[in-house]
Amino acid sequence: MKKVNDILTHLKYSPEFKKINTNNTIEKLIDALPLKLKKGVKFAYIKRQTLFFVLTHPVFKMEFEYNKSLIKSLLKPANIANVDDVQFFVTNKIEKKEEVKKEEKPSFNERSYGLFENFAKDEKTFKIFEEIRQLIKKA
Repeated sequence: MKKVNDILTHLKYSPEFKKINTNNTIEKLIDALPLKLKKGVKFAYIKRQTLFFVLTHPVFKMEFEYNKSLIKSLLKPANIANVDDVQFFVTNKIEKKEEVKKEEKPSFNERSYGLFENFAKDEKTFKIFEEIRQLIKKA
């Protein structure tokens, strides 16, 4: 009976998972970059023997162009096959960051007990005052 580790190793090196292995290798290459370059990389991919780095800001593009020889020297130890050139470009698509909405609790203690008479004659206004009364009682 084979061990799970042997089966997973066999699956990892099968031709069907070549893209997954290439993506893992590219991620390792990005991790090997200096911090000033690494934080500017959005993602990277290989297309037609060219490694493309998608960057977050034009300033990082200048840094990458300046350090192009360093990146090419990191390609050989990373075992990325069939890469002849390295290109950089800045994405023009702005990411929308999801804002986490926190429930804000009042920063003061409620001094009212909700004891008041509702003299509103309009039905809509009367309901609004009653909703306010319920909110005060909950606080």
